[in-house]
Amino acid sequence: MNLDSLKVFYVAANNKSFSQTAKDLHVSQSSVSLQIKHLEEQWDCLLFERTTKKVSLTPAGEVLYRQVKKMLSVMKQTENELQQLKGFVHGDLKVGASLTIGEHILPFILAEYNRQYPKVNMYLKVYNSEQIVEKLHKHEINLGFIESMLSYPALKQVPFAEDELIIIVSPFNKHINSTIISVEELLHLPFIIREKGSGTRQVMEDALRKNKINPENLNIIMELQQTETIKSAVEAGIGISILSKSAVKKELQLQTIKQLKIDGLSLHRSFYMIYHEEALSQTSRKLIEMINNHPI
Repeated sequence: MNLDSLKVFYVAANNKSFSQTAKDLHVSQSSVSLQIKHLEEQWDCLLFERTTKKVSLTPAGEVLYRQVKKMLSVMKQTENELQQLKGFVHGDLKVGASLTIGEHILPFILAEYNRQYPKVNMYLKVYNSEQIVEKLHKHEINLGFIESMLSYPALKQVPFAEDELIIIVSPFNKHINSTIISVEELLHLPFIIREKGSGTRQVMEDALRKNKINPENLNIIMELQQTETIKSAVEAGIGISILSKSAVKKELQLQTIKQLKIDGLSLHRSFYMIYHEEALSQTSRKLIEMINNHPI
């Protein structure tokens, strides 16, 4: 088995184009086609369906792609760990985070990480919790940060910070005259909520159920995917919402929104790191180590 041919196959599978692969690898298109042909002859199966415009993987190609992706990931991890033995941390750190953590917590953590390990290339993408799990399973990210614990025993989940969800409303909302409301009032107020799959929504619904409030009884008028959009909608007086207190610190200080309270209702939660313990890169281990040594 030729490693160079497998790398060519992997790039071609991602590009769905032999010509683009040749450009990316700075080789001729005939060289790309020849290496793919050698692999197909070696395993006596077709790896790509060829058309005049693009190529696509056959079922056999899909199997090989999954295994080559894992192999290249292990090789990269091995290289990073061998370099670490020399006292030099470098490589890629690919992190996926839920919206609240990605926008309001991780930037400060990664800034410190960058000061300690300036040779590491950091990539931060924001996803909802379900997408983060999917990216981890596909080995597209090294480490995830989510807003509630999930039921995935194959993944290690470790709490790393505490958070509080609060009910927010515009200070100019004419329907609310007090900062303390009853459960009955909550159920009748127009409610703006995060999308399904969001960690914030999951924690909110779980907390309401624990307090004997059925989330399905809320007067939901709008579902939004972005925290900033929800804050703008609340500030405009469209309705109330529940968000992380860390996400609305500035607005509370500026008094463009205010906090509502319900007697006996607690909306505290933990944030979690989530990852494949056996597939952690050295760059990921260093980030986990840094967070554990300096609790948030």
